[in-house]
Amino acid sequence: MLKKQILDAISKNSRYSLEDLASMLGTDVNTVAKEIEEMEENKVICGYPTLINWDKTDCERVTALIEVKVTPQRDMGFNKVAERIYRFDEVEAVYLMSGGFDLTVIIEGKSMKEVARFVSEKLSTLEYVTSTATYFVLKKYKEHGLIMADEHHDSERMLITP
Repeated sequence: MLKKQILDAISKNSRYSLEDLASMLGTDVNTVAKEIEEMEENKVICGYPTLINWDKTDCERVTALIEVKVTPQRDMGFNKVAERIYRFDEVEAVYLMSGGFDLTVIIEGKSMKEVARFVSEKLSTLEYVTSTATYFVLKKYKEHGLIMADEHHDSERMLITP
């Protein structure tokens, strides 16, 4: 139960200090530190990435979701294919899916052209990839449980009269 409480807390804000976590969870700092260390060693906690709203910077970035159909590898299933794909630097995430395609690959690039080049030159040329479909993210509203867009309330809408 303590592990889940720690995970819930740090999934929303990984910058909590051990002292803050201990206070929030009603335990001592050493217990929290020990639990976190154990979860890091067991790869329950895999890292502490920072969520950045790139739309609020002057850095141009494009995010794409790519549906990938593949031929599973003998004795390895989809694992070997997924591993080959997630080793590309451009790849942010790879998920095994149910339904009409096998893998979802999420990548970020500087432009649509860069994403297209990745798909045509790297991803689709892999021998076990049979087809891809690429979708570009136009706007992020919520990511990793955090609201990315500025919230607008009905009271802020502009009144338009004829």
